[in-house]
Amino acid sequence: MAIREILEVPDPRLKIVSKPVETFDDGLKALVDDMFETMYAAHGIGLAAIQVGEPIRLLVIDLQEPDEDASPEDCGDHGCGHDHRPVKNDPRVFVNPEILAPAEELSTYQEGCLSVPDIYADVDRPVRCRVRWQDLEGQVHEEDMEGMMAVCIQHEMDHLNGILFIDHLSRLKRSMALKKLEKLRKAA
Repeated sequence: MAIREILEVPDPRLKIVSKPVETFDDGLKALVDDMFETMYAAHGIGLAAIQVGEPIRLLVIDLQEPDEDASPEDCGDHGCGHDHRPVKNDPRVFVNPEILAPAEELSTYQEGCLSVPDIYADVDRPVRCRVRWQDLEGQVHEEDMEGMMAVCIQHEMDHLNGILFIDHLSRLKRSMALKKLEKLRKAA
């Protein structure tokens, strides 16, 4: 496993439409392992293969929900006084995902992206969607998704089509976000 470089705007590879995965082999599994390691190291909840320079229809998601059944002490007592609860990891892999039935009803979530670091904006997306995908063995699955999972899978699937979350913003808001990113890079 290895942490890979995450492509950032304005890298033109982020605009590539990814190709379907046709080979389900150890190379694909190794890429998935690298993607999870990269995503966790960057404190993300989703990552598309194109974000690490691989233009294939593959994404990984782990919403890392807080474990409500755990007590704050389960994370170790380090005296900071905060209610630290360990997270439940639920790593999920989606190969060749497709959205079959997006809801007409929209919801607004503030989104961010590892390829557009430190920039956040409200994006409207269908509140629910039915998704079909393959697993690492090529088996087909379908599931109705809602809430944060629906938002995350739609965001990551946009990457597979060369779309960034800032592309959903008005021209003015997108321009302001990119200028802010440029300022942050210069300050660093």
